[in-house]
Amino acid sequence: MIELGEYEEAMGCFSKAIELDPKFAWSWCCKGDALYDLGKYDEAIKAYDEAIELDPEVAAMAWNNKGATLHKLGRYDEAIKAYDRAIGLDQEFAWPWNKKGLALSDQGKYDEAIRAYDKAIDLDPRLADVWNNKGEVLIKIGRDTEAKTAFARAKELGYRE
Repeated sequence: MIELGEYEEAMGCFSKAIELDPKFAWSWCCKGDALYDLGKYDEAIKAYDEAIELDPEVAAMAWNNKGATLHKLGRYDEAIKAYDRAIGLDQEFAWPWNKKGLALSDQGKYDEAIRAYDKAIDLDPRLADVWNNKGEVLIKIGRDTEAKTAFARAKELGYRE
């Protein structure tokens, strides 16, 4: 339902699942995603925190999504700490590196952002968004040739604006 944009209905389903089994961490994480999509960021953070507490297997995803929520609120330092927690829990999970790159870029820490994107690319070179994000930062710092290469790779991988 989230994929269809039916966030209220999805949230109702996740709430029902939590009612049936309040210890099932994925329901909490998914509820957090629906709350995020509804712009209910503080509630989303609480749902992610519940998932983190319940199940270490879900915690990396929940920390990543909590980081995205904190980032959306402009709380970049907290977001970076959340991404670092996700990275610490799952060394092979590329998305927190990408998200960390976005937060670092928003803080004007472009070299650090590029290093984060490079780490995400090392882990999964097929992520078009990461290549595009790296290209955006490279443009900001005047490395246009490298940016064109990153954008071309993103496009090759199916990136759409």
